Amino acid sequence: MSAKYYKEDDLLVIKLSKKPFTVAEKVGSFIVHYSKDKEPVLLEILNASKLLKETSKALPKSMIKEIFSVV
Repeated sequence: MSAKYYKEDDLLVIKLSKKPFTVAEKVGSFIVHYSKDKEPVLLEILNASKLLKETSKALPKSMIKEIFSVV
């Protein structure tokens, strides 16, 4: 798994697998890309900074450090 944050687009991309994806589905602020076997391969989080600010209040500090060390 790997993650990359694109500041200019406020987009967090989390690569879950090295498999190629064939289809994508937008669900709220997320775009999930699936393999031909319908396995999630890539997750895009739109407006990532806003989402992380809102959710980080409910997460343990150790988890927040782990998330931000990846980005």
